[in-house]
Amino acid sequence: MNTYTDKFFKNIYGKKVAFLGIGKSNMPLIKMFHQKGAKVIACDRSNREKILNEALELESLGVELRLGESYLENLDVDIIFRTPGMRFSIPELNKAHKNGIVVTSEMEIFFELCPCKIIGITGSDGKTTTTSIISEILKHSGKTVHLGGNIGTPLLSRIENIKEDDIAVVELSSFQLISMRKSPDIAVVTNLEPNHLDMHKDMAEYIDAKKNILLHQNAFSKTVLNLDNEITSKFSDSCRGQTLFFSTKKECENGAFVDVDTIYMSIKGKKTPIMKTSDIKIPGKHNVENYLAAICAVFGLVSIEDIIWTAKNFAGVEHRTEFVREKNGVKYFNDSIASSPTRTISGTLSLHDNKIILIAGGYDKKIPFDKLGPVISNKVKLLILMGQTANKIETAVRNSSAYEKNNPKIVTVKNMEEAVNAAYRSAVSGDIVSLSPACASFGLYKNFEERGKHFKKLVNEL
Repeated sequence: MNTYTDKFFKNIYGKKVAFLGIGKSNMPLIKMFHQKGAKVIACDRSNREKILNEALELESLGVELRLGESYLENLDVDIIFRTPGMRFSIPELNKAHKNGIVVTSEMEIFFELCPCKIIGITGSDGKTTTTSIISEILKHSGKTVHLGGNIGTPLLSRIENIKEDDIAVVELSSFQLISMRKSPDIAVVTNLEPNHLDMHKDMAEYIDAKKNILLHQNAFSKTVLNLDNEITSKFSDSCRGQTLFFSTKKECENGAFVDVDTIYMSIKGKKTPIMKTSDIKIPGKHNVENYLAAICAVFGLVSIEDIIWTAKNFAGVEHRTEFVREKNGVKYFNDSIASSPTRTISGTLSLHDNKIILIAGGYDKKIPFDKLGPVISNKVKLLILMGQTANKIETAVRNSSAYEKNNPKIVTVKNMEEAVNAAYRSAVSGDIVSLSPACASFGLYKNFEERGKHFKKLVNEL
C-alpha cells in the first residue's frame, strides 16, 4: 500500500461514511470502506424490495441501510460519497456541506491517492471506445493498465493493487468531472455537443464540467483536443502543458491527422506515418477519430507497432455498431451506446451506402434533434420510433428539407418487441436493421447495456 492510501484509510477508521446509491459502482466501495473500519451507511432512493439482494448482502456484513424517498434527509455523517449520476448542487448536498460534512466522490478520492500516471478521457461521444483503444494499446506494449472511471469496477476499490509504474486509463463523465479539483496527467477530449441537458442547468455548465479535465493540469501534462470541434478546439487557451490536436479535416503541426488514407503524427511539424485508415478493424469515420485521439494520448509511451497491432485486432466494445446476426439476408446491428443525435449521425448513419431501417427514440435529455432530421431523411428507408422522444424525432425528420412524403416511412411503437417485429416484417434481403436510439434509455431500461442486450436477445430469437 502506498503511504497516502495507508494514511487515508487510517483516517477514515471509525468515521461515519454515507454512500449515495446502492448500484454496481458503489457496492465494491461500500464493502471496502466497511472492511477498513468505517461506519458505513448505504443510502438509496429505491425501496427494499427493488434492491433486495443487495440489501440482504449489505445487512449480512453489518452495513446500515437508508432506503426510500427520504434517504437523503438529516444525514448525520462525517463523509458523503455521491454517486456520479447525482447533481453536485442539490439542496441536500449543499446543506450537508454547510454543516461541515465532507461531500466527495469515488473519482475525487482516487485522483488524490493514485500513485501512477493517469490518462483521462471525456467527451460527448466516443469516450468509451477511445478509452478502450488507449487501454488495449498500452496493454499490448506490456504495461499494467487499470481501466475504470465510467467503465467497469470502481478504481478506488483497487487502489491498494496499483503500483507507481502502472497506468490508470479513466473514462470521465461530466457528472464525475463537475466536482473534480485534480486533472489527469494526460487529458483527452473527444468532442463536445449538446448532451445531458436534463441534468445540467444549461450547456455552459456542461462545457465547464468537461473542461475540468484539463483546468488543474500542470506544465508537465499533456492535453489532447479535437481540432474539428468548435468547442473543444478553444480549450487550448486553458492548457498549461503540451497540447496536441487531432483532425480528419486538416493537417496538425502538433497532433494526429489523416492525409488521404494515412494517419500521421506530427510533433513540431515533423510528420511520422503511423498506419493506414484501412488498418482499423472497427468501422466508421468516428472510429478513425477515436484512433487519432488515442494515438495522441499514447505517443511516446508505446511503439508504432503496438498501435498498428491494436488497430488490426481490436474488435470494438459491445453495443457500439455491434454486428448481431444475419437472418434471411438481413443484417442486424446493435448501436445502443448511441444516446445522442451526434452519436447516431457519426456512427450508424455514416456506415452504410444503402438506406437502412433504423430503430430510435428513448428518454428525453432535452437536447435538440434538428441535425438528426435531414440525415435520417437521406439515410433511412424505415424509421421505427419509441419512447418519450418519438414525437420530437418524427417532427425533426418531417420538418427537414430532405424529407419527402413517406420517405422515410415512419412507424411508432410501444416497446422494443414491437420495434424488432416491425423491422423484421418490413426488411428484405440486403437490408440493414440498426438500433441506434439517439437518446438515453431511462424510462424503458436501466441503462444502454440493458437496452442493447434486450435488442440482441429479440433479434437472436427471430
